[in-house]
Amino acid sequence: MTDRVEAAFKKPITVALTGASGAQYGLRLIDVLVAAGHEVWVMISKAAHMVIATETDIELPAQPQRLVEALSERSGAKPGQIRCFGREDWMAPVASGSGAPSAMVVCPCSTGTLSAVATGASNNLIERAADVAIKERRTLVLVPRESPFSPIHLEHMLALSRLGVVILPAAPGFYHCPQSIDDLIDFIVARILNQLGIEHTLVPRWGEVGDAAAVKDD
Repeated sequence: MTDRVEAAFKKPITVALTGASGAQYGLRLIDVLVAAGHEVWVMISKAAHMVIATETDIELPAQPQRLVEALSERSGAKPGQIRCFGREDWMAPVASGSGAPSAMVVCPCSTGTLSAVATGASNNLIERAADVAIKERRTLVLVPRESPFSPIHLEHMLALSRLGVVILPAAPGFYHCPQSIDDLIDFIVARILNQLGIEHTLVPRWGEVGDAAAVKDD
């Protein structure tokens, strides 16, 4: 008897982390989706593992089942709520339009992954899953973190945007008067949740900010 009961969770959402800086955004997104009751399907590239080790004190194993255990413990996920897939797990449901969930987020999205998705390379499971999302007309959110953007990056973003892909750079705002790095991370995660149609209270919406963030006339 399996401990995975799909009916117990809200619709699956795929979250992929690739080798750009900003692993904290993707990890926080996983935590929030779990807390919201969604099943979360996770893919972490080899480069992303290196970034996570560099930018955080979090140790995540590469082997999918051990990764499930580590992420579940970190996020407080229920048994079966998180599933993880390797880079060449071509039998994973995300590799096919008949099995992929309704939405996918690549956060952070390296410019290499951006390029591969824009050209349909599908050299690994993350790229293939993004390709499936595009061909099936499903929600795909890419969160690039690079500065400055080259003309190549911008052309790829424009091409993907014209295909209906949401390009959501990791560029947090300050009108909510952030008091910590966590507040800046939540700003971007909140924007991702908005695109997914998931209710949240991470950051006040515009017009709901407190007096400290309001524009004042002198």
